[in-house]
Amino acid sequence: MIPVPDELVRTLKHGDNFLVTSHVKPDGDSIGSMSAAGHILKSLGKSFDLYNESGLPRKYTWLDLPAEIHTRPPSNDFEWIMVLDSASPERPGEYIADRLKKTPTINIDHHPDNPDFGLINWVDPAFSSVGEMMSLVAKQLDLELSGPLAHSIYLAVVSDTGFFSFGNTTPGVLELTAGMVRQGLDPGKINPLITNQWSVGMIRLHGLALQRSEFIDNGRIGIICITREMLKNTNTGPEDCEGLVNMLLKVSGVKVACTLREDEEGRVKISLRSAGEEDVSRIASSLGGGGHKNASGGIIDAPMQEAREMVIARARRDIE
Repeated sequence: MIPVPDELVRTLKHGDNFLVTSHVKPDGDSIGSMSAAGHILKSLGKSFDLYNESGLPRKYTWLDLPAEIHTRPPSNDFEWIMVLDSASPERPGEYIADRLKKTPTINIDHHPDNPDFGLINWVDPAFSSVGEMMSLVAKQLDLELSGPLAHSIYLAVVSDTGFFSFGNTTPGVLELTAGMVRQGLDPGKINPLITNQWSVGMIRLHGLALQRSEFIDNGRIGIICITREMLKNTNTGPEDCEGLVNMLLKVSGVKVACTLREDEEGRVKISLRSAGEEDVSRIASSLGGGGHKNASGGIIDAPMQEAREMVIARARRDIE
């Protein structure tokens, strides 16, 4: 694993006026690492703003944030932009992509296809999550991993390791968590806050989607197609689809799990998961997306049925 770059530590110590952001439609690692970065900057007495085009998802409103997450671009003339958990400069949205051309950028990420788009880059796929990377930043600055900072890091880590069930659950991740527990983190209290956030509509959406699941190629490929009509009929949104793709992996014999979500007509969001040695990032990359070996995704600009056929064809080619 690459250690925290000295240049990053110096910038956090001596710089000021930071804009902290992450990719649109943020997940637990994005929100957790943004919050952790904010707590670190707050502890250092720095001026900062948190920004995400999509805002704070409803299910994370319990998190003790160091500041409000803005959904409209702050007007400040920032000295630095810190981009977290974003495999490309476009992932945080159009506003940030444009600002990156004018403002020095700190790029902290664990996606293997990140092109090092920052002035300061710390990109290392060996880490389970950006939250884990932020824990090392905090330690380098002699900050204690307790209280809201620990909650933020824990949210990030468990989100990207599947509560320590994925292949990226390293000894370092477990040691990090054990250390936070020793300093007061209570998994028994925080886990329900993370997991027990479903709505009635989400239950109905998942039931409907699972009823329509398909198992193809002798059961090696599991696939679910989620249409806009399904979301409308269950009064749900894109965030309520989270976790569906992992359900398919619970079926014995499934090597590649896929969900396709119709975001708008002719535009489909794909999520891909695998276990073990199957590398779904190859499938995602061939379709214009990217991600990690066992968790990847992307966007296909095509009608649902065409997108479905493209994903199946690529998965068949790549399954060993």
